[in-house]
Amino acid sequence: MTYVSYDLQDRVAVLTVDNPPVNALGQAVRQGLWDAITRFDADDGADAAVIIGAGRLFIGGADITEFGKPPVEPYLPDVINRIADSPKPVVAAIHGTALGGGLEVALGAHYRIATPTAKLGLPEVTLGVMPGAGGTQRMPRLVGAENALTLMTVGRPVTGAQALDMGFVDALAGDDLRADAMAYAAKLAQDGAGPRRVSDMPFPQFDADLVDGWRKRLTQSARGQVAPLAVLDAVVAGARMPFAQALAAERKAFLSLLKTPQRAGLMHAFFAERAVAKVPQIKDVAPRPVTRAGVVGGGTMGAGIATAMVLSGLHVTLVERDAASAARARDTITRNLSSAVKRGKLTEAGRDAILSDALATVTDYAALSEADLVVEAVFEDMAVKAEVFRNLDRVCKPGAVLATNTSYLDVNLIAQATHRPADVIGLHFFSPAHVMKLLEIVVADETAVDVTATAFQLAKTLGKVGVRAGVCDGFIGNRILSHYRTAVDHMVLDGASPYAIDRALVEFGFAMGPYQVGDLAGLDIGYMTRQRKAAQAHPRDRAPLFADALYHAGWLGQKTGRGYYIYDDATPKGRPNDDVPPIIRDVRDSLRLKPREFSAEQIVRRTMAAMVNEGARVVDEGIAQRPSDVDVVFLSGYGFPRFRGGPMHHADTVGLDVILSDIRDFAVLDDHFWKPAPLLERLVQDGQTFASLNT
Repeated sequence: MTYVSYDLQDRVAVLTVDNPPVNALGQAVRQGLWDAITRFDADDGADAAVIIGAGRLFIGGADITEFGKPPVEPYLPDVINRIADSPKPVVAAIHGTALGGGLEVALGAHYRIATPTAKLGLPEVTLGVMPGAGGTQRMPRLVGAENALTLMTVGRPVTGAQALDMGFVDALAGDDLRADAMAYAAKLAQDGAGPRRVSDMPFPQFDADLVDGWRKRLTQSARGQVAPLAVLDAVVAGARMPFAQALAAERKAFLSLLKTPQRAGLMHAFFAERAVAKVPQIKDVAPRPVTRAGVVGGGTMGAGIATAMVLSGLHVTLVERDAASAARARDTITRNLSSAVKRGKLTEAGRDAILSDALATVTDYAALSEADLVVEAVFEDMAVKAEVFRNLDRVCKPGAVLATNTSYLDVNLIAQATHRPADVIGLHFFSPAHVMKLLEIVVADETAVDVTATAFQLAKTLGKVGVRAGVCDGFIGNRILSHYRTAVDHMVLDGASPYAIDRALVEFGFAMGPYQVGDLAGLDIGYMTRQRKAAQAHPRDRAPLFADALYHAGWLGQKTGRGYYIYDDATPKGRPNDDVPPIIRDVRDSLRLKPREFSAEQIVRRTMAAMVNEGARVVDEGIAQRPSDVDVVFLSGYGFPRFRGGPMHHADTVGLDVILSDIRDFAVLDDHFWKPAPLLERLVQDGQTFASLNT
């Protein structure tokens, strides 16, 4: 197979990269580019060259099949330098995407033309590394230090039109990229424009204040991550060193990052998110068509689900119990759409079209008669949900998918409220539903396989990460989260400060600690959950009575301005509530508990052990298909630090024997809560990891 073809037309050589599906920069493509440029340099009939990608994009970046393997010559930096050293002008013609190494190839060319909608970026930090083939040295020369750092430390791509405005694309193409690129290259040659090497451009100068500001910003925004700061260091080096020396320093830093645990964690997350939709039961099963959707319930969750659907092109009918509630739901959706307009995700005309043509808010279930899929999002009460499903069973057309957004309740029991249990499935959205990426797809005992396939297709349509879950209390995420919360509540009872716990877990990489999250969600939510489970409580369960005391005092968190933290004009993000520690001390005294100290390391070890132990049970029982699915749930829906790869990957990194040893140590004082999961014990005994189960 020819991975890079050479076609000479009207004295312009067109070098076409053809390595489907994404034109990845594998060894054969790198060698093909090297050989093609060598041929171009020696071709007296060629005055200029165009590098273009076959298929739907330019060059998608590194070849993932080479990840973890020793590098093979020619190395990408050498290939790019070979392109840059050509004595005749070379134009990169970009369509689709040019990311990572693909964009670095384009930066090595002398000129760049792109389609207006092409996506260009250097997202290496999202995989725990940095540009390693000249990106940190060429990009600042084209767009300045500030723009380059923004592009490289966040990793978010820009469009071709934006790239033109920023200065690293020279022209925009029309409908025929190849023809326009060839015409552009021919004119360069006719005008006598020779190679314009980015490496010959001056590196932008900047002062220490800019560097200090970026270092502080990245320390906060990329807490605990090493790659963004490595990018900053590489840019600083570029301002102080000759190009070749800075390029060598960049490559050294890149290769060093390849060996870090963070890179391994982020790569695991990357592959886990791609594996999660591979559900054997639905392979080659066609989903049911969904163009018209319904939502029952217009509260925060229902309105968020409806917003996600209309933003994805579905026609939505939302049912509420009365006209006032329906009007409030419409107002909420309108605000959500207006927010999308402000963020540049939607035009005003698009918003208005959705509100007039794609959204109906009504009070009569009969309006759902033509819906292809309906999501129930009412109060978390089995009797209420069963009544909703009896109504849906009555009015919905045959073949309509009936979904419940329950967070905990038994989907099998909900399905029994209908005469069509095969059409019933759980779709557990996370709030705010139009923002959060996770969608737990809860497959009941009688759910038809094409209904499951439809749910995964819906997740894709909505831009969400769908994860298959089995039926149990809390499914994957909330079931494991309840054990995490129990572990931290036990530590508070035994002497830890809730503020020390929050600090330790934020330092570990969470955006917020569990007590900050409790305040954000509302402490009434946790109280109601505990009340729901009270009838099934074991005599040896240890209740967080201090949390109940806050609820009874009316301190519900951010919604009341006071919870574990105080929220006011002086500290809108919250400061510790000095009235909480005395409440905790009173509870300890009433239980005759002698408080002990917990270090930050001990806090992290206990919380991670609780999550991993319950995660092992979830996998062993088939609630989650594989350990990596558990990781995806917590990365996408619960703010687990992405660079750690998820709780199960983190456990493999720490060592399952270490986790099991911790659990057995904790069980000395509490053998009721700390019971090792059988799967964890088996894996340790067999010398295996959770990764060995990710098939």
